[in-house]
Amino acid sequence: MTPLSPTQLEFRSAMAKLPAAVNVVTTNGTHGRVGITVSAVCSVTDEPPSVIICLNKSSYTHDIFEANGRVCINVLSADDEELALHFAGVTEVPMDARFGWDRWDHHSEDVPVLRQSLVSLVGHIVQQSDCGSHSVWLVRISRVLQRGETEALVYFQRRFHRV
Repeated sequence: MTPLSPTQLEFRSAMAKLPAAVNVVTTNGTHGRVGITVSAVCSVTDEPPSVIICLNKSSYTHDIFEANGRVCINVLSADDEELALHFAGVTEVPMDARFGWDRWDHHSEDVPVLRQSLVSLVGHIVQQSDCGSHSVWLVRISRVLQRGETEALVYFQRRFHRV
């Protein structure tokens, strides 16, 4: 691996100061069922409802998401830090076991929806662009599920925080 330049190191430090919502993005289909913790999700427009998701191309989940084309963005509540760590790959829990927990609704949509998430956005990838190490996907949202008011989980200064 090539060492990072001073500009890259400074950029990474600056981005650590940019608070971001923590999401578990999931997919299911003929290419498999996977999920990954993602902070790079951003609203684009409400006409039509669309967001972007950025995902590292080196992640083994990348090609599965791309091939399935259907996603659910589960915005995590402040109580879901452990779940975020599991889907970030920090723990030893296998992917199938993560979806075996009684937290998922596998029946109302064709992608896993987290029952206690703040918001779940179900949609499909309609456009892709590559930028360096990441793919940037434009996702058209077809269903929005909101579940009450509670604190959110954000990532700031390389740690999770409640907001």
